[in-house]
Amino acid sequence: MKLAVIGAGSWGTTYAKILADSGNEVALYSRRADLAEEINTHKRNSDYLPGITLPESITATNDLALAVADAEQVYLAIPSSTLREFLEENEALFGSALVVSLMKGLETNSQQRMSQLITESTGIDQSKVVVVSGPNLALEIAQQQPAASVAACSNIDNAMAVAKASSNDYFTVFANEDVIGTELGGVLKNLIALALGIVSGVGHGQNTKASILTRGLSEITRFAVELGARRRTMYGLAGLGDLVATGESNLSRNHRAGEMLGKGYSKREVMKLMKQTAEGLSSVEPVLALAKEKGLTLPIIEQLSQVIDGKMQVADFGNKLTHETEEAEIE
Repeated sequence: MKLAVIGAGSWGTTYAKILADSGNEVALYSRRADLAEEINTHKRNSDYLPGITLPESITATNDLALAVADAEQVYLAIPSSTLREFLEENEALFGSALVVSLMKGLETNSQQRMSQLITESTGIDQSKVVVVSGPNLALEIAQQQPAASVAACSNIDNAMAVAKASSNDYFTVFANEDVIGTELGGVLKNLIALALGIVSGVGHGQNTKASILTRGLSEITRFAVELGARRRTMYGLAGLGDLVATGESNLSRNHRAGEMLGKGYSKREVMKLMKQTAEGLSSVEPVLALAKEKGLTLPIIEQLSQVIDGKMQVADFGNKLTHETEEAEIE
């Protein structure tokens, strides 16, 4: 098939490689003409995937209309904070293609998931919007280390079409219909990865990390189920799988951002020093706003918010893993 990937950062470029290695012709859109030139001339993206040689079947361009022309599936891999503006400027470009979100974030003001934002901004029916999420550290997958992910859509046939286009000998994509759970799993694990990064930066050991990981999984599962997710999805690739992969990896932008917070850097300093977006930093506020609407208490994420806002000393983070002292450990 002819496919298009919008966004030539680490994950967008890696996913373009996945699709090309699965036998597809891939157009990769980059805002930067120099980066598109490097990809076409040298088959490298040295800014985001150093040392990785890209397939010949990837063609990069900084012409968006050219990238999506005749594409059967269009994959979006841009920062969630820029998605609404991008869609409003380019809503007519998608035609009849399936639109696939590779993004893991919530819009701050509306608290919308990316698939909701896509359908609202473009008028594309939800049955043609697919989300892909899972334990996907870009560099490891670009190195062709075996991994798996999930494609979710209200139309299972469309989810399976994306899964088929994305599967090869090192990357396997499974299909399901739980868009809410698959999408929220990718959003919420970023928050726990930030929390684990903080305690790592402070210098706490494995007991603290294991406690935050397991209590964090319980916390985000309770939240996701309240919003309509299937509980089992949160214990699959898009939930627990993604959390395990990104929770303590130095390849995880959210973990690295959390470590910097734990070492005393402010949110502003972290955002300035990081070359790529750590989506978890912008997801804390909308998650807590949704939790408030639902009457939910999220102790770890609430403490995370206090650290980010400078209202809690990082040394105190994690001392009170939950104030719901009568809650059963396993629901």
